[in-house]
Amino acid sequence: MEMTHQGGAEAESLLRPDQRSGVVMPQGRSGRWESGESEKLPFLRNEPVRLTPAWEGSNLPNDTLNLKGIAMDLAPPKDRWYLIYLTLILHGLGTLTAWNMFITATDYFDKYKLANAPNLSQRYLTYVGWASQMPNLLFSWFNVFVKIGGNLTTRIVWSLIMEVMVFVVTVMLAMVDSSEWTVIFFWITICTVFILNAFNAVFQNSVYGVAARLPPQYTGAVVLGSNICGTLVTLLKWLSDTFTSSRRTSAIYYFIAGMFVLLICFDTYFALPLNRFYRYHETLQERTMRVNPALAATNQNTSPAKQRTPYGTIFKQAWIQLYNIFIIFFVTLSVFPEVQSKVQPITPGFLGENFTRLTCFLTFNLMAMIGNLTASFWQFPNPKWLWVFTTIRIAFIPVFLVCNYLPEERTLPVLVRADWLYWLLAALLGWSSGHGSSLGMMYVSGTVAPENASTAGMIGGAMLVTGIVSGITFSGTFRDVVSLKVWSTL
Repeated sequence: MEMTHQGGAEAESLLRPDQRSGVVMPQGRSGRWESGESEKLPFLRNEPVRLTPAWEGSNLPNDTLNLKGIAMDLAPPKDRWYLIYLTLILHGLGTLTAWNMFITATDYFDKYKLANAPNLSQRYLTYVGWASQMPNLLFSWFNVFVKIGGNLTTRIVWSLIMEVMVFVVTVMLAMVDSSEWTVIFFWITICTVFILNAFNAVFQNSVYGVAARLPPQYTGAVVLGSNICGTLVTLLKWLSDTFTSSRRTSAIYYFIAGMFVLLICFDTYFALPLNRFYRYHETLQERTMRVNPALAATNQNTSPAKQRTPYGTIFKQAWIQLYNIFIIFFVTLSVFPEVQSKVQPITPGFLGENFTRLTCFLTFNLMAMIGNLTASFWQFPNPKWLWVFTTIRIAFIPVFLVCNYLPEERTLPVLVRADWLYWLLAALLGWSSGHGSSLGMMYVSGTVAPENASTAGMIGGAMLVTGIVSGITFSGTFRDVVSLKVWSTL
């Protein structure tokens, strides 16, 4: 009862016109409300329903939920029950759902759909990596410099809608028998992956832009969600394989689950403006931007010709953190999943058929999630010295190449000959990836002026994708590196 009374008092203080912290009623209306004439107004008005979240509106009255009339000198509201933090975790999960679902379903494509085309199945991860990340790279940078659709709502909503439609196509492809047209199925799949990740790039970049408006730990929440995504997708694939004997049925349930994740992201996005904590920080940013008319005009979605975002200044101030973000994901994607998924146990039968699933996908994603959590409570290294931590991780690349990677093809000697040691290295790779990437994304928006924080967050997201693409491209050379004849002469 006490909590109910407190919540009611808080809501009343926001809406009562005679309170200093309340919302100011528009002129010309107060008399009607005080005289009771509001009782005579029709309950349903002949007005269109607006789905645009309140903070995107530019013509909203002061008595709506955007709190443009709230007194900002009072103590900021709290994120009660961590609703905004949890929502951004969910959206972070949605940003990597498409990528994780297609790389984790390698067995479904290799051993079932592409069984009649071994040349394609052996290169599945490489093709999917390029089809996923190249559009992600292009659209991420395009989204930084060109404000697609005019505001974050348009970009996020339409991106999610298109992603759900592509997942519907993927489920339909899983339902049909494609054994007679395997090559056609493969290229249709690659095209759907390309389209899916093109829209996902816009969604991911925009989500980081939304998170950058809030305190730094909320950007960390997006990164945490992306790391949780890999763990959940791995467990989901494991469960679908365990409880269904048919690969076809397993894939159908698996991809439908991914589609529902995106639908939940769609719904929760429209719940953000109902939260007092988010509205406070959005209003605070708007008032900061009013100091600079050019930035205020940009916030009101004027034409690109009138926008004057200081990209040069942002890059100059944030380049160290942008380097950290890039190198973290470059090293990680150089090793995971291309190298790790092809490492075989030294001891025959170690972990059985689940060796790759446990030591590669589950270990990396679980430890990356733990690393993200440690970054939330332990901001070490600090922004000045994070580059040392991220640069040292480059040593992971040669270390994993001397593990039992491609044992049938390699001429490079295997130096890591203990399975438990390889597993420990895999765990350390995952933790350091989650910890370092979270710190980089949390620090990047704090290196620039508050009015540029959203743009810095979006550039950080673009650098993240750039690191992924560079790592995937670099990992494609490792098969040839470990098979060089020069190693057999040593």
